[in-house]
This record gives sequence, structure tokens and C-alpha cells, in this order.
Amino acid sequence: MSAEPDGPEDRLRRFATIWSRAVFPVTSTSLTRPEFEEQLLPLARRLSDALLARTFEAAEGRRVGAALVAAHCTDPEALSRALDCVDAYLVLYCGEDGPKEALRTRSVRLQHAMAAGYAEALRERTLAEQQAISEAALTARSTVAEALHDSEARFRAVFEGAAIGIGIADLDGNILQVNGALLRMFGGSEQTMRLRPVHEWTHAEDAPQVWRLYEELVRGEREHYHVEKAFYRPDGTALWTNLTVSLLRDADGEPQYQLALMEDTTERRLLNLRLRYEATHDALTGLPNRTLFFERLEKALAAGDGQRFGLCYLDLDGFKTINDSLGHAAGDRLLVEVADRLQSCATAPGEMVARLGGDEFVALTTGPDTEREVDELAGRIMNALVTPISIDGRDLTVRGSVGIVEGPAGERGAAEVLRSADITMYRAKSAGGNRFELADPEADARAITRNGLTTALPAALDRGEFFIEYQPLVHLGDGSVRGAEALVRWLHPQHGVLGPDRFIPLAEHTGLIVPLGRWVLEQSVRQARSWQQRHSGAGPLRVNVNLSPCQLTHPGLVQDTVDILEREGLDAQALCLEVTESALIGADDDLLKPLRRLAEMGVDIALDDFGTGYSNLANLRRLPVSILKLDRSFTRGMQQFPADPVDLKIVEGIVSLAHSLDLAVTVEGVETGAQAEQLRILGCDTAQGWYYARPGPPERLHELALVDAVG
Repeated sequence: MSAEPDGPEDRLRRFATIWSRAVFPVTSTSLTRPEFEEQLLPLARRLSDALLARTFEAAEGRRVGAALVAAHCTDPEALSRALDCVDAYLVLYCGEDGPKEALRTRSVRLQHAMAAGYAEALRERTLAEQQAISEAALTARSTVAEALHDSEARFRAVFEGAAIGIGIADLDGNILQVNGALLRMFGGSEQTMRLRPVHEWTHAEDAPQVWRLYEELVRGEREHYHVEKAFYRPDGTALWTNLTVSLLRDADGEPQYQLALMEDTTERRLLNLRLRYEATHDALTGLPNRTLFFERLEKALAAGDGQRFGLCYLDLDGFKTINDSLGHAAGDRLLVEVADRLQSCATAPGEMVARLGGDEFVALTTGPDTEREVDELAGRIMNALVTPISIDGRDLTVRGSVGIVEGPAGERGAAEVLRSADITMYRAKSAGGNRFELADPEADARAITRNGLTTALPAALDRGEFFIEYQPLVHLGDGSVRGAEALVRWLHPQHGVLGPDRFIPLAEHTGLIVPLGRWVLEQSVRQARSWQQRHSGAGPLRVNVNLSPCQLTHPGLVQDTVDILEREGLDAQALCLEVTESALIGADDDLLKPLRRLAEMGVDIALDDFGTGYSNLANLRRLPVSILKLDRSFTRGMQQFPADPVDLKIVEGIVSLAHSLDLAVTVEGVETGAQAEQLRILGCDTAQGWYYARPGPPERLHELALVDAVG
């Protein structure tokens, strides 16, 4: 069957053609170039499938790397060229219309897996070759010629045909023989290599034990050793290798030769360095990210006596307004400019700047005199923000709030230091912003700490400190109240009312989420039954209850729900359980089984925060959901006039898809009448947000519903 012109198969074929043309000149295959392309085509298809798969499978990349070795792509240049092709063309030709950034990230991970699989296969092949060489070399008697005379043909075939570099030297370090692979790795002539004794092959990055192990081997105290070692090529570039050196003995067991086996790991090392950089640096600004910052902070806090640290925690004032009004692209350019300015503030030894995420940055200084230095650093940061930043022809004035923590090393952990800086930054922001504040231990003590809340959670449930507020769910077609989402709050004796974002993660961590979630479900079902008894107008009011991912895996979820519904006398159709999209990414049948049982009972299942994760639209068919809840990020672009056309198209497409799958669509975060009207036109079914009502007591929902019933 011929491929559709410019269709997926045609683009896949083009990718395989480019790949084969790049790699073929450095292979040892006996195939022609077109035949070699046909050999690469199924490997290209496997990479394409792995790129677009619902979940990432590193094993598939490793298998492709191993297949390259089997296809005689064993020259060190072959792996490099293959990875370059994958990096440049895989997403371009096989990415279809997927999110480019996510596909690029997966492509990099596939390259890493290919390199690992290639190296593993090459090592296995090398072991076989090494065994054959060792068996031949162990028959040595006096000289290399005599040693290999009996098995000359077999030894030569293995020695010269090996894909890995091999060298033989005597115990004085004189190089006797090298094979072609080793010569290609170094890029020099055999004569040049043989004129340099082994002890001259040093490199500036040699670990101390490299030459100690070597001396032990040539003295006969060690049979072999394996190290990672760099060498200088004749042109001055570095060659990184996995080096194995073995001692060869004569028939009487006396040490006679040393055998070196080298695997070129230069490309893999560079790839690992690149992956490490990407894992520890912010993709937008190029600054160190949270991971690298914590590593550096922990190192600073573990320094010896007399060492101190200073930390500035910066949050931009009013960034959300700029981001919402000018768009995310303008917001990103603003963050890049801010990052550049901050980077210029921390150039002294022991100083660094990192981006934690969003508009939050940190600057760290270390040394014996950080009490003075951190104040100067904070001053430079504030001054760097004074000059307006030009974005799309607008001069934007950016200000920041900075929290400063300074102290001796060794007294606090990294998380505690950062928490103190965060609290102090918010103190500066609450004081009007555009300023910096020094950490105050007393202020830290008054702030809500994670440990304190975790300790207080179990007793809080027993003491009845939790209560539930309800936010109405409004039908966009007729404006009637159809139900409400239950939102749990904690009335803390010292800290007042806390939202779920402050304690739900702690409850999940401690396991308290199961009894707390059961209590919320019971109270919400009881309230829904009360609404039904009082609301005799239109249809029954439904209640939406959020399910934590931890609750999904609890074996008692289904039975608890059944018992509560029966005890309170509420029909299952009046209950909707909301599960976040992220909780169901990659969910297997065991995780979905309780949700399917609940759906079969008549309970609605809503996919909450839809669009904030790696939304797999095709995956919706296997999920037992009946409602999609679009995240509020989709409605922000509708607050302005005219509405963002991209957001409109996205919402329109999701609504069309959902309705074609018999799914209803609820939208969160509706704050204006214009948003509500636009969403109604687009076909959304229900909505919630401050435009209708903020979360409040259950009585208010009854009053709103009563107005609908009589209005």
C-alpha cells in the first residue's frame, strides 16, 4: 500500500532516509545504502511510536540503540550521527500536531535511552570479543609473534574486526599492538601511538586511583581494573572512555602483557551533561532551577565552622496583572529580562541566582561575611528593577518584594531556610511591596508551619474544626442553580480559616485524607438530601465532592459511598465525584475499577482541572467520566474584549469533542457576565465562579435555588 503524499508514513520514510544517509558512511554493513534505509525504517517507526505514546517507555529507546549495534553501526561516529538525526528531525517529521515542547522533552529522553541501549549492546559484544582475545593472548610464550602464532588467524580476525579499541603493551608500558578501532578513536597513526609509552597517556582529569591501579596491575598484584578515563587526542580534544585493563600471564602464570579495552563514551558523556543541564536549569531563563538551587543551598548549609550564608527570596509585585493583561508571551519576555538583570547582580564568587518557578527568584551568597554581603546583594536586586522594561512597545515598571535570611552554616536545613525566606518575602509584600525585609524568628514562629499543621490535623477532625462551604453550579442555558461543589475548610484555633490547599497535601501525606474525605462525603450527601427536601421546584440539587488520588486507591471507597448514600437516603444521581486529570494520567484498570463501579451505580464522575496536565483526549473513551471540568486557565482570555480567539477555539473544540462522547462540560473561574455569555454560546453546560457566587454556607445555595424556582 502506497503512503499518502505528505502523510505520516511518507514523513516517516523521509526521516528514515535522512537517518540512513547520515549514518551509512560510518557503518561496517555489507548492505547498500537503500537496503540500509529499509533496515532503519522499522527502527524509525518504533521511535515515532515511542514519541507519541501515552506514557514514555525508555525501554523502547534502549532497544533501538541496541539494534544499531546489531546493524553494524559500531563506529563511534555512528551513534553521534544517529542522535543528531533524532534530535533534529524526529519531532519535525513524526511529531504530528502534538505539543512541541513536550515532544522535544520526550525526544531528548529517547536519545538518552538510545545511547544507554547502544552502550549496553556494545559492552555485551565487547565481552565476547574480549574473551576471544584473552584466550588467544593467554597462549603467549615470549614475544607477541610467538604468543599468537598458534591462533594467529583467529586472533587477527577478532583483534582487527572488533568495534572496540584494543591495545597490547608489555609490563614496561611499551605499546606493542593497537587495532584499527583504537586508531580511529584517537585519530592518530599506529607509529605515533606506539612511540608513546603507557605512563605518558595522562589527562588533567585523571582520578588519583587510575595510576595506582595501573601500578598494582603491572606488579602482578591485580588481575584487571575498570575506570572511566579521558585521553588527549592529537588535535587536543578530549576522548572519554570506559577503560578496562587486564593482566595477561604466560603458561607458567607469570605476568607478561597488559591488554587495554576502550569504549568511546565521549558522545554519551556530552549527552548526559546536556541532560543534566536541562534537568537543573530553567528552560525559559537559563537560570539554575529549584533542583540545582537546593543542591547549592544544602552544600552551603553543610559548610564548616566560620562559614555563613545569605539568601534573598524575590517575588515580583503585580506580575499576574501584567501576565493577564498582555498575555503569557509578554510575561515570559519580562521574566527573561528580569533574569538577565538578576544574573548581573550575582557575579562574585559564592553567589548565584536561580528561578524557583513563576515569578519567584532566589539569590544566594556564601562565605564568612554574608551579613554585609547579603544586604548589598538585596540592594543591587532592587536597583536592577528600577529601570522600566520595554515589552511590545510598552515600558513596564517592575518592582519586587524580597525576603532575606542570613545566618551561620550548619544550624538549619534547606527547606527550613527557604520557608523562612518565603514567609519574610510575604511580609515585605503585605507591607506594600517594592522593599526587602529581614527574617524575624518571632514572625516565623507566628506563621503556619508544616510540622505544626501536620501534628494538629488528627485532633482537628476529632474536635470538629472542619466545615464545608458550597459554590453554586449554574446551568448556562437557563441560569438555574443545579447544585454546588463542596469545599472543605479548616477553622484553626490559632490561624483562622485555612483553605484546602494549606492542609489537603498534609492530609494526603499522613493518610488522614481517607477519614477526612469520608467525613466530607457524609456531610455533603446529608446537605444534598436537605436541599432536596426544601427545594421542591425544579430538578434536585446535586452536590459535587472532590476525591483525592489517595482516596482512589483506598479499598473502602465504593462501600463507604454506598453506605453513606443509603444511610442518608440520597439517590446516587444526585452525587458527583470530582477527580483531577493528573490523578488519572496513566491510570490502569485496577485504579479505574472503583470509579467504574460508582458510575454504574449512577454516580457522576467529573474529570477536574481538565487541560492542566498532559491531556490525552483519546484516553477519555476508557475513563468512566460523564463530565469534563475545564480549568479556569481557559476562561482568562475571555475576560478581555475581544476575547482571545485561541482560547475560544480551544474551548469550542473541547466542548465539541466532549459532547460527541456524551460528556457534559463545566467551566470553572467565571468572573464576568461576558465570560458567562461567551461560554454559553460555545455550548458549555454549567459554570461556577465568583460571577455567580463565592463559596459560602449551604443556606445561601438554597436561597439562590429558591429564587430560580419562583423567578
